[in-house]
Formats: sequence, structure tokens, C-alpha cells
Amino acid sequence: MTGADWILLVGSVGLLILGVPYAITIGLVSIAALFAIGVDPVVTVQQMVAGLNVYALLALPCFIIAGDLMHTGGLSDRLVKLAMVVARRFRGGIGMVAVLSATMFGAISGSAPATTAAIGRQMIPEMEARGYSRSFAAALAAAYGPIGILIPPSIPMVIWGVISNTSVPRMFFAGIIPGLLMTVSLLIVCNLHARVTRLPRVEERATLREFAAAAWEAKWALLAPVIILGGIYGGVFTPTEAGVVGIAYGLLVGLLLHGELDWRSLYGIIQRSMATSANIAFVIALASVFGWIVAYEQLAERVASAITGLTDNRIVILLLMNLFLLAIGMLMDTIAIMIVFAGFLIQLGQQLGLDPVHLGIMLIVNLGVGLATPPFGYTLFTAVAISDVPFGKVARALTWLILVELGVVALVTYLPPLSLFLPGLFMD
Repeated sequence: MTGADWILLVGSVGLLILGVPYAITIGLVSIAALFAIGVDPVVTVQQMVAGLNVYALLALPCFIIAGDLMHTGGLSDRLVKLAMVVARRFRGGIGMVAVLSATMFGAISGSAPATTAAIGRQMIPEMEARGYSRSFAAALAAAYGPIGILIPPSIPMVIWGVISNTSVPRMFFAGIIPGLLMTVSLLIVCNLHARVTRLPRVEERATLREFAAAAWEAKWALLAPVIILGGIYGGVFTPTEAGVVGIAYGLLVGLLLHGELDWRSLYGIIQRSMATSANIAFVIALASVFGWIVAYEQLAERVASAITGLTDNRIVILLLMNLFLLAIGMLMDTIAIMIVFAGFLIQLGQQLGLDPVHLGIMLIVNLGVGLATPPFGYTLFTAVAISDVPFGKVARALTWLILVELGVVALVTYLPPLSLFLPGLFMD
């Protein structure tokens, strides 16, 4: 390993252990590595600008604003009511309601922490009131958050499409089945947990009239993904333009149809969305510098060759990739991981003959599980914050949920048709 390699590796780990934010860590070690290899530090600014000068990245702030508009405008509340009607008759049905609500909200937000926060705030007290422990309710909120980045539209899918030169609509199609698998796995856990803890059936089966009424009340929420995704898949607009359509739709529904938005709340939404977008942009810019150094030093090629030199067994290599992604997913920001390690992953994927779409979904599923996994998972900390349950209790309650989600990771990894069937069916 070269001096720059040691700086990137040891420097990153050391600063993260000290609690330095991800973006600052990446920026500092990148500048130090540039000095070590004798490259003019002006490359830092050039690569930061180049990393952000991508048209498709305009979709990110648009989807962030659209998701917040739709949540504040009452769409998530109506989705929860519809899910309640569908799942309440099952044992442990309120937990299933939370998972179904997260799945439907994921088709609006495209963000894992936003899904945990939006659905968790409403469903954790409801689950506790119906017999679930508050720690399990919080753990479930952390576990269903990653569904938000698997069900399209998804912010990480847009990022992967940009950095790997992969079709974003194909990525959106590819995430549907893995996202639904994650949903089904969590529904099963909720039902089994309710049986083991002997939670009673407290709700009766909904009548057809109740279902129709709930579906009618949620019609604008249900129509949102149809318009956004249908427009993308139908070629009416690009993913970037779809974000703008989502903003317009959120404003229309929130201000005029539901009447739950006002101009004062719009100011808060724009303020929050700007802060979130700026944080993401800062991470992307500095991660682009880190990624350039990795490419300049040919670190990705050397690491990929070292791994394939250890074994030529495809199953073992994929297992090692999963373990690596899960490990860094517990420690680093999802977008930073995708940009920093894209070269290594793409190089290794090419050597294994992996389709870039399958590789991207495998990456996003792994990182999604990492978001819910101790010690630093984003959705885990979000769930702890909104539930006021101690970190240790939530982490312990997550055990079976994480194990089930790892089963989904294995299925997605070793069964490529789960990711490639829908893109091949509708786009080839």
C-alpha cells in the first residue's frame, strides 16, 4: 500500500472514531492524500464542482421537497388510515399497519430516515397502546425505514444511476420486488412476534364500505406514485422533471385539495429541505474528491484484484462484498459510500459479470440494512430520537428484524432475476 492509501484508510477510520462528521473526514483525508501523492490541491475544488455539475442530481432537492410537502400536506396520515383498514384484523395487525404505511410512504419520500420519522411518530404510540412494547415498536420503525430507499422513487437509486452511468428508470423498476420482499419479511415478523407475545386480536375485519371509504380518502396519496412513476416509465418526463412534478402535485394537494398546508408551513418545509439538500450536496462534493484519488491511485483495481486473487468462487466473493457493504453501512453515510466505493464496486462487478442494475440494488439493500444496524445506523438513531427509548433496548429488539432483512439481502444477491425481471419486462 502507498502512503496515500494509508492516509485514506487510517485517517478515515481514526477521524470517524473521534466523531468527526463524515463529510469533514472525507475532505480532510482527501487533501492530505493529495499532498502525499504530489498533486496540486486545486484538484479538490475542481472535483467538488465536477461532482455536483450533473443534471440528474437536480432530482435530489426536488424529491426531498416533494416528500416533505406530501407528508405535511396530510398524505401520510391518509395512507396510515388505509393500511389500518387493510391489516387491522390480523394478530399484531397494528405492526403490519406500520410496515404497510412505510411501504406506501416510501413511494413518496425516497428516503429511509424520512420514512422512519414520518411513520414512526404516528405508529409507535399506536403500537404501544395495542400491546406492543415501545422498544419493539421503535425497532420496527428503524427496520422499515430502509424500505423508503428500495421502493421507487429513491434518492440512492438516482445517485447510483449518475455515478455508474446506469438508467435511473431501470433502477426504479429493479427496486420494486426487493422492496416488496422487505415488506413481506417484516409483516411476517410482526405476526410471529404477536403470536409469541400473545397479543390479542383487538380489531374486527373491515367491511367493504370501510375499505372503500379509506381508499377514497387516500386517493390523492395513492395517485402520487402513479403520476410520478408512470410519467417516468411512460417517457413523459425524466426523473429530474418528475421531482418538479412531485412538488407541484404536493402543493396542489396540500394547499387546495386537503387544505392542510399554509404559506407559513411552506417556509418551514423549504427551510428543512434546503438544509437536507445542502448536507447531501456537501457530502457528494467531498466524496467526489475522495473517489478521484481512489481512481488516480488505482486503488479500486488493486483491491478488486486482491479479492479475486484470494478466491475465484463467485459465491464467496459476493459474500465478502456483502459483509464489506454491511460493515461500512453501519459506519458511514449512504451517499458517501456509494460515491467513494463506486470504482471498487464497479470494477469487482465487472470481473464477476454482474449487471450494473443488479449490483446497484444489491448495494442499496445492503446499505439499507446498515442504516438500521448498530452502532451508527441513521434510521436506528432516528427511531431512538422519536421514541425516547434507550439505544440499548432498541438495538436488542432489532435482532430478529435485522436477521430477517439479511435474508432478503441474500436473496437479492444470489437471485439476480429479483432485480432484473421487471426492468427486462418493461424496458427491453
